[in-house]
Amino acid sequence: MSSAARAVVIGVGNEYRRDDGVGPAVVARLSERLERLPVPHGPALVVCDGDPARLIGHWEGTDLAVVVDAAHAHPGQPGRVHRLVVDGRGFARADGATSSHGLGLGDAVGLARELNRLPRLLVVYAVEGADCTHGTGLSTPVLGAVETLVERIAGQLARYRGSAAAH
Repeated sequence: MSSAARAVVIGVGNEYRRDDGVGPAVVARLSERLERLPVPHGPALVVCDGDPARLIGHWEGTDLAVVVDAAHAHPGQPGRVHRLVVDGRGFARADGATSSHGLGLGDAVGLARELNRLPRLLVVYAVEGADCTHGTGLSTPVLGAVETLVERIAGQLARYRGSAAAH
């Protein structure tokens, strides 16, 4: 892997607002997994509140950025995962799903595009939540999505490492 090539996984959310904590929960679980199976030049794992400037700062200069965030959808299906990809050709939003934060990920992507600060590949996993009230702990359907997301993201990171090593 070249020294310039790097990946980051960003868990967006607030673990004290129940399902809004899905991003931090995925990052924590992925961190545990990577501790058991250390990977040279592994990804940076960060938690972020969703502020567009901070998001851009975390993914700027990366080849691969994976973002996990809670989402609201109408009608909703708690625990359902939407996968969105930004690769320079555009940003497809999930039908009816929006970020659980005031300024959404779309705002950060639009700003980063204008500033030429998008990663080469940005993959967003938006998880529909059931409960974003004050408190800790994920609802059962959102908790059920965490391990599936960890597996999917670990696979994405493995493919990224393989392609980066080939260059």
